[in-house]
Amino acid sequence: MSFNFYRLLNALRAPFNRRREHREKHNHNWRFQTMLIKSMQVGFIGTNCYILTDETTMKTAVIDPGGDSNMILNYLEQNHMDCVAILLTHGHMDHTMGVDNLQKETGAPVYIHKKDCGAPGTRSMGYPYIPTGEYRFYDEGDTVPVGSLTVQVLYTPGHTPGGVTLLCENAMFPGDTLFKDSCGRVDLDGGNATEELASLKRLAELPGDYEVYPGHMDTTTLAQERIYNPYVRAALSGVTEF
Repeated sequence: MSFNFYRLLNALRAPFNRRREHREKHNHNWRFQTMLIKSMQVGFIGTNCYILTDETTMKTAVIDPGGDSNMILNYLEQNHMDCVAILLTHGHMDHTMGVDNLQKETGAPVYIHKKDCGAPGTRSMGYPYIPTGEYRFYDEGDTVPVGSLTVQVLYTPGHTPGGVTLLCENAMFPGDTLFKDSCGRVDLDGGNATEELASLKRLAELPGDYEVYPGHMDTTTLAQERIYNPYVRAALSGVTEF
């Protein structure tokens, strides 16, 4: 029987596909011991917003509320969740358009890297984010408590100068740094291909595996992206420019 490359490729993908199908059947809710992750597509291009909750305390962080803040608030209220932090992976408008109203209603502080935060009058084409309420800068090595959970911050520039990836237990929230089979654009204001590839390499070299919850498109795993993502593979091979 002749060798069939595509049959082999499909066979290798099968375990990952089954895991993804299992997750999708559960209506975009994922539980890991005491951690609950709810995803919502929000805003004008359907950005993935994630609601990260410690089920022992019902303390919650909202990650990248890019619009539809009333829908997010309704979910929090219906599930008796206490929003204690609004976490931004970067400052593009499709990840921040719901921040102001969400903060107004919950009183939660906004966390963002200082390089993606601007002053009034500096915004162009929806970037950078300009805060209107309480905000705090976070950077490499910082942590944010969410009830009994701890969110760890990795500095991962490239898509924007102030991009961060958030880790919580075995969950990764890379914003627009890493997508399933792809990565974030670097041709927008502040984008840098060399930094993007360095960030992809860094994420791929983290020990173990993570469930990856990107800013757009489908969830994936870090193990899958190490194998199939051409940009990750290029970064691991030492490529420094697209």
